[in-house]
Amino acid sequence: MRRLLLVPALLLSLAAQAQSPAVKVDDPWVRATVAPQKATGAFMQLTSAQAAKVVAASSPVAGMVEIHEMKMDDGVMKMRAVDALPLPAGQAVALKPGSYHVMLMGLQRPIKAGEVVPLTLTVEAADGKRTDVEVKAKAR
Repeated sequence: MRRLLLVPALLLSLAAQAQSPAVKVDDPWVRATVAPQKATGAFMQLTSAQAAKVVAASSPVAGMVEIHEMKMDDGVMKMRAVDALPLPAGQAVALKPGSYHVMLMGLQRPIKAGEVVPLTLTVEAADGKRTDVEVKAKAR
């Protein structure tokens, strides 16, 4: 009888996993820093199997982590935090210098070239379910 009760729970768990967005991360990297520098950027390419959005980011090396966008505004390049980064289904979204990127602020120490920086991206599916995506970004 106990086994019969476990089967529906297992099926529900598998269905929930199938609904969470599968996000592929390619070429993650972080810009290395020098001693007084307290901020840097992380870059990568994200591809989601389903429509989703990145709604948060974190890292143990930074006091604050945000998704930022850089764009020209009246001939001036401006950077601002965004609430969410859309990930259209099946389309690669590039986080790169001069565009969308992950901003790591309040660095606890300098980031050295070759070091691997852990990041966690929180991705929200269309149904509101959230999944954490662990990223290992090499500093260069």
